[in-house]
Amino acid sequence: MRRGAAEGRYPWPLPEAHRTMTPTERFPSFTFFFPAWNEEAIIERTVAAAHEAGRALVAEGEIEDYDVLVVDDCSTDRTGEILDGLAAADPRVRVIHHDRNRKLGGTLKTGFAAAEGAVVLYTDADLPFDLLDVVKAMRLLRLYEADIVSAYRHDRTGEGLRRIVYSYAYNTMVNTLFKLRLRDVNFAFKLVRRDVLRSTPLQSEGSFIDVELLCRAKAAGATVIQFGVDYFPRTRGVSTLSSFGVIRTILSELRTLYPELRPLTRTRT
Repeated sequence: MRRGAAEGRYPWPLPEAHRTMTPTERFPSFTFFFPAWNEEAIIERTVAAAHEAGRALVAEGEIEDYDVLVVDDCSTDRTGEILDGLAAADPRVRVIHHDRNRKLGGTLKTGFAAAEGAVVLYTDADLPFDLLDVVKAMRLLRLYEADIVSAYRHDRTGEGLRRIVYSYAYNTMVNTLFKLRLRDVNFAFKLVRRDVLRSTPLQSEGSFIDVELLCRAKAAGATVIQFGVDYFPRTRGVSTLSSFGVIRTILSELRTLYPELRPLTRTRT
């Protein structure tokens, strides 16, 4: 058992069931999880890409089967209708509809609770990276017996100067405050063992949820590794991640959760 959990420092020790696997065994199940809001222009392509990556994982012997989970965060376009059609045509596709917009944090909490795979990939519906990169990520998670694989972007110049500056400032701030030592904290490529998600309580309703997840999981003894991927900026739909409202919510939740999260980082070994 990991030292932090063994000493009883945290109320949510990680289960150790996955430690019985050997580096050559494959996982029985896998969930591709996409939060979605007004993604009618790309959501069919997103689900198709997940199927392609899922078949590749099966062919490589990393998993036995997979499913695709999309949480529709009360979209105002045809996203929900399109997803219902995809789910009706394919039992591997599951859709959950919010009856009100809960923002990123609320949508992630819904998806994390509903994910059925032994390993869960959380990423954005606008395909910010080639989903086939998940084959390498799964291999890294298995070989290094990691609990979370958190990817970072090789080249972000396509985002524009403002997003680059915001991201640099945010990553510097949260790494300084919480000792995460991660290059791209909020990038939507988190490969996580399901038992970590189920044993990590989350409160954030906004985009601070990535930091909260990583802080709490590492405090409970989770091993986090990272690797780089090629990044493809959004070409369809609308991104709200650099909007004033999103930034204000992040800072508000940081201020609220800092007294609770900061001591966890101090006692982590």
